[in-house]
Amino acid sequence: MAKTGKATFIGLFAILLWGMLALLTSFCNRIPAFELTTITFFVAFLIGVGYFIKAGCNWSQLRQPIGVWVSGVIGLFGYHALYFAAMKCAPAIEVSLIAYLWPILIVVFSSFLPQEKLRWFHVLGTVVSFLGIALLLVANGARIDAKHAIGYLLSLLCAVIWAGYSVISRKQKAVPMVMTGAYCGITALLSGICHVLFEQTVVPLLSEWLPAIALGVGPVGVSFFAWNFGMKHGNLRLLGTLSYLAPLISGVLLVCFGKSEYSWRLLAAGVLIMFGAMISVMDKLFRRTTLMK
Repeated sequence: MAKTGKATFIGLFAILLWGMLALLTSFCNRIPAFELTTITFFVAFLIGVGYFIKAGCNWSQLRQPIGVWVSGVIGLFGYHALYFAAMKCAPAIEVSLIAYLWPILIVVFSSFLPQEKLRWFHVLGTVVSFLGIALLLVANGARIDAKHAIGYLLSLLCAVIWAGYSVISRKQKAVPMVMTGAYCGITALLSGICHVLFEQTVVPLLSEWLPAIALGVGPVGVSFFAWNFGMKHGNLRLLGTLSYLAPLISGVLLVCFGKSEYSWRLLAAGVLIMFGAMISVMDKLFRRTTLMK
């Protein structure tokens, strides 16, 4: 039980790091999407190399079934590639709203795992938290339009891929953490190829390198290792619900740094997200209350 709590906290740390994603990215707006992905995932790969060296350079850990490699690469590169494609086919607000269905899908997909039972309050809690994010995004002018159907479909595939990768990580508990670094390296390579094929290179300014490297270290680097550990050993459904803290934190940080305006919706979204998290762990709250009596 103590290990589950620790792993859940580590997974929450990944969510907090993702909350910095929008702010750091806002300092790199000139850099094309795949170019920035290449830079950040290469930094994440270097972190993985450091972890690999510290762990003793055990090359046998990289001898994993092809399915393990495929799920990891699709999870990281597939998600980002489809997300960028969706952004070109539909407005960013709608893409973000649909893509952020992945926490709900984590809760649903987790029911297919052994010894995991899906209850009504698990789904309700995640849906309530999603409403908090929907409140923020729809307020900024989300308009569902059939002409953007391909973009919406790609956004939904993003959600399915990330939720699937996260839940599959639970089944792959025996897969060593060094594999996350390997996934990041392959993602950097594939993103670099996409950049050469589809984008014009922009040489980052000195003022852009620092936030780009910070992205690679935190929201892209350490976060994936932390999330992987949280998915393997933590409370899947609670982490799924708490994932909605990331866009909320993003909104707060953008306001604090003067890149966005404060709205009462930020507070309302926070209340809904935390209320949803409490609902999703209703059984555990009742159990503790009963034990205390």
